[in-house]
Amino acid sequence: MKEIWCWGIGVTALLLSACSPKNTVPQLGKESITDVVNAMTLDEKLDIIRGAGMPTANGDAPVVGHVAGKVPGAAGNTNPIPRLGIPALSLADGPAGLRIDSERENDSKRYYATAFPTGTSLASTWNTELVEQVGQAMGNEVHEYGVDVLLAPGMNIQRNPLGGRNFEYYSEDPLLTGKMAAAMVNGVQSNGVGTSIKHFAVNDQETVRYHIDAVVSQRAAREIYLKPFEIAIRESDPWTVMSAYNKINGTYASESYDLLTTILRDEWGYQGIVVTDWLAGRDYAGQVKAGNDLLMPGRVNEKTKIQEALSDGRLTEAELDRNIERILNLVTKSPTFKGYKYSDKPDLKAHASLAREAAAEGMILLKNEKEALPLKTKKLALLGNTSYKLIEGGKGSGQVNNAYTISLLQGMEEAGYIVDADLQKKYQDYITSASTGDDAEQSFAAVKPLDEIQFDQSELDELANENGAAIITIGRQVGEGSDRDIETDYYLVPDELSLIKNTAEAFHAKGKPVVVVLNIGAAVDVASWRDDVDGIIVAWQPGQEAGYAIADAVSGKVNPSGRLTSTLSLRYEDVPSASHFPGTPARRPKQTIYNEGIYVGYRYYNTFNKPVAYEFGYGLSYTTFQFSDLEISSETFDDELTVTLDVTNTGELAGKEVVQLYLAAPAETMDKPLEELKAFKKTKLLKPGKTQTISFSIKASDLASFNTDRSAWVADPGIYTLKIGTSSRKFDISKTFTLENEIVTEEVHQVLMPQETITEITPKL
Repeated sequence: MKEIWCWGIGVTALLLSACSPKNTVPQLGKESITDVVNAMTLDEKLDIIRGAGMPTANGDAPVVGHVAGKVPGAAGNTNPIPRLGIPALSLADGPAGLRIDSERENDSKRYYATAFPTGTSLASTWNTELVEQVGQAMGNEVHEYGVDVLLAPGMNIQRNPLGGRNFEYYSEDPLLTGKMAAAMVNGVQSNGVGTSIKHFAVNDQETVRYHIDAVVSQRAAREIYLKPFEIAIRESDPWTVMSAYNKINGTYASESYDLLTTILRDEWGYQGIVVTDWLAGRDYAGQVKAGNDLLMPGRVNEKTKIQEALSDGRLTEAELDRNIERILNLVTKSPTFKGYKYSDKPDLKAHASLAREAAAEGMILLKNEKEALPLKTKKLALLGNTSYKLIEGGKGSGQVNNAYTISLLQGMEEAGYIVDADLQKKYQDYITSASTGDDAEQSFAAVKPLDEIQFDQSELDELANENGAAIITIGRQVGEGSDRDIETDYYLVPDELSLIKNTAEAFHAKGKPVVVVLNIGAAVDVASWRDDVDGIIVAWQPGQEAGYAIADAVSGKVNPSGRLTSTLSLRYEDVPSASHFPGTPARRPKQTIYNEGIYVGYRYYNTFNKPVAYEFGYGLSYTTFQFSDLEISSETFDDELTVTLDVTNTGELAGKEVVQLYLAAPAETMDKPLEELKAFKKTKLLKPGKTQTISFSIKASDLASFNTDRSAWVADPGIYTLKIGTSSRKFDISKTFTLENEIVTEEVHQVLMPQETITEITPKL
């Protein structure tokens, strides 16, 4: 009977199969992606490679935070195809925290996200484990608010201090940038949501960003501007890569097959999708052909232009299908496709605590004469508008709709300090009367600081009589879409300089310290006024817990362990790219020539022996450390070298140290920087007298430079010097090893060739 019953079920199944429709539509996730693509109409194919569209301002510039859909304020949505089981995905900014609308129609609830420290602030921690934790928290908010892909991190090079989006980026150094980005991606994506590393590539300015042609040598492109993206791709596998607005050597990045296919996919093995920056490029079919899979945010004429290219043979349907398959692979990984029931309730309290921790660890102690810090007095004169209205982050797509920002006043009072009440009232009244509206309405505009209140000398003398110390906060905030002004943004303005000078005279006459806090997004001049003050802390733009984090560092609750990720020059004119930034012609540049080649930041200042205000990697502590017992596994390099050393806290307070390993390579066949960062590690919190052993692994690829003539990464034979220290100019300990024979670590394609000769600065061999 059992066999007959089973046979009966089989017959029933056959009969049901015979009665079912012959043309069942394949469903994503049930049938193969190839079957789903084959079932698409041409209209559906042209929809799936384009975003669902969004409002624009002036017909061109994207409006952030106004896209309709399940997540109000997301930057964009993809198009769904319900009949094939393909849902719409939500993509949202940004680098310092999820950017969505906090208010929703007919809803009294508020949907805030955490404003974390900006990219420069996070990188200043030199702590990849901490940055990964921030990424995990950020990714949790992405997940719980129903977003599929976070359009972050930004990881372009801080080539010039005037770059308008430097606050989003990590460093002037490609290794530090790549490692920080990889840590962030790994953290965010641990939540089952995606990231979009951006802007690929050579997108280092905002001036004429939609059209500017970055003219760069192959070597500089490979060693400086592509290297961080390569590190992030290999160490974190981001779900998406965002192509940049600009041209590279004459071709728009989003239309460059060499960049998006030859380098990204063929050489680096990338398997994810490429998405355009919003409204990037001009040749839509060219973007598809180049391997730019998803065109965002979606424009009406894209469909027509791509269809025309298919008709006349400039684009094949096979190329279209290739991109669609990659997009569908992304869709199948998304929370939306998996039906995740997001809560709209991330743990904002826990994330605020982490934001405070990360911000405090990114604080950089630049100067501390006569141990002015940590502050020993409880009565403070708090000066500077920004002390009472701290800047948590930058403008544009890196802005976050957070619930609050803690002022320095709040932070110092929570830490037990007594802030001069009359001074407090004077500033708060002035800020209220001078404010011009809601900054959030100006999301892409640079914010001009309010003029600083000026005091006559008798007022400052009275403040010095009544208070034990003065803190002056200097603030800067810029927005996406424009670069910074030299005279009013990079340099301090006369009101700020006179406030610092006059306050210092009054307080120093009483033997009391003056400390300046720099609440900035990128480098400012410090050389012209640093001698006037006793202490300087670079707080960067430290997120919504800003005031608490600064107070933690000023009070000594946290021992500052941040280190500079970009050089602070003596003058703007000393910056190697100064003469070619933002490009030529001056009024509306068409191109910017990367005449400094590989000599960006400390590579330039060290190699050409240029004095600086504060070097890359620099930062002080309230304690002291000693490096000792440096050992290398061999004095002759083979495939790999192991480096170990001990780090001991020789001071009286617990603290963390950043161990920086630089390599000086022989310059036999091509010029080389004097030294280059090849590895770094941050110690755990070491109590006085405690020691931690640090180890590094040096591979052949760390020895290699890009030889343009051979289109290969080549390590020259000769003597290499390992320099280990606490900055790019302070080396505590060193050792040499020998490479007996040349090593070609990788041969690559000869692509991204400049169309014109670039006269680069080079040292004498």
